[in-house]
Formats: sequence, structure tokens, C-alpha cells
Amino acid sequence: MADTREATLYRMVLPDHICPFGVKAKQLLQSAGFTVDDRILRSREEVDAFKAKHGVDTTPQVFIDGQRIGGSDDVERYLADM
Repeated sequence: MADTREATLYRMVLPDHICPFGVKAKQLLQSAGFTVDDRILRSREEVDAFKAKHGVDTTPQVFIDGQRIGGSDDVERYLADM
């Protein structure tokens, strides 16, 4: 396994709402020793465009080694199985 593990996290941070699942996913990844490339989606338009591009219904979404892992619950399961 590589010394540095990296994950890309796309999460919603709007002026009036910070997605708690995005915060949870980031904390889970960091606790597991991942460096997190934290990609913030700052508007409903950015969130909607991201979801359409990736064919997903929700954010956050985590990618590891170019593979989509999923949201915070999916990340939790992924890390448990490592």
C-alpha cells in the first residue's frame, strides 16, 4: 500500500448550509490517514451540475484512486473493509 493515501471529496458548503455528511466524510477519511482534496460545491447550481455530471443523487461524494466510493455511509463501510 502506498505511504500516502489520497481521497477527493466533493461536498456542499452553501452560505446558509454546511452539509453534515460532508463534514463526517472528511473526518472519517482524515482519521483513516487519508489526505483529503476537499472540493467545495458553493451553490445549488454547482451541486446540481456535479450530481448530473456524475449521475448521483446526493453529495458528498468521495473518490479514491479515481474510483467513486460514494457518500459518508459508503466511506464508512469502505474504511471498515480496508
